[in-house]
Amino acid sequence: MTAQFVLWGLMIGDCTAAQRVRAERPVRPTSLASCAGVDAFRANLSSPSTSHAAPPPQDAAMWAELPRVFDALDQDDSVRCVLLRGRGKNFCAGIDLGSLTALVEGDCPGRARERLRRKIARMQDSFSALERCRKPVVAAVQGACYGAGVDLIAACDVRLCTRAARFCVKEIDLGIVADIGTLQRLPRLVGQGRAAELALTARVFGGEEAERAGLVSRACGSEAELWRAAEETARTIAAKSPLAVVGTKRVLLHARDHGIYEGLDYVATWNAAMLVSNDLEAGFVAARGRKPAVYAKL
Repeated sequence: MTAQFVLWGLMIGDCTAAQRVRAERPVRPTSLASCAGVDAFRANLSSPSTSHAAPPPQDAAMWAELPRVFDALDQDDSVRCVLLRGRGKNFCAGIDLGSLTALVEGDCPGRARERLRRKIARMQDSFSALERCRKPVVAAVQGACYGAGVDLIAACDVRLCTRAARFCVKEIDLGIVADIGTLQRLPRLVGQGRAAELALTARVFGGEEAERAGLVSRACGSEAELWRAAEETARTIAAKSPLAVVGTKRVLLHARDHGIYEGLDYVATWNAAMLVSNDLEAGFVAARGRKPAVYAKL
């Protein structure tokens, strides 16, 4: 039986991680088709009526759900890759700011601002859960990807979009310093100068520019082409050695945040611990036989 659940708009189904999370905390059920027959799973942003706007900062329960889901997927040995996409017209229209005044209400201004800092930290942790998840996350973007949408995809490992997709680091137009990850991750993807220009102007740019800038790996001609390309990417990753996939993601993230020689030392230590494995043998056997390798779960 398919396990189904939704948070703010995120749905994941057909995986034991979903079953575990649902057992821990009941959530609104909805439907989801998984990538049948492979160890890649779709996660759909499914609040099209609000263009998948993230919940307001004061909705602590909903922000807490995202890291719980990705932590569960991280622990599920049957999951090798996650495909994240938005149903409907847009990928993510940003964040539902709700009542901003409620964020700083209270008798003591200092305590109110300390609470606000904790709320921001929880929101940051929510999106960082995609990065902490050992399994690669592939984002497929159509329509608008504004504000929190850019925060979200910047925490993914692979990004694809349609040529008609629209991106915007919107926060500065609202009098806000982007604080959920864009200003930290975007410069590593598109360069410091381009990231500064996009964040300071809130300029809307399209899928083709996103591809040229390196924000996405590929800009597709249609949504149908995007879904095919994204699923093919997820299936390809899922077919690789799980040990090598997990290690590659971890080493890439470490290299992003450290110097070259620290990165070389880290990967040497990683491979000293992980290189000799059944996956290595399976890969060599498959190469000699000129057939796809079959790897065990983690």
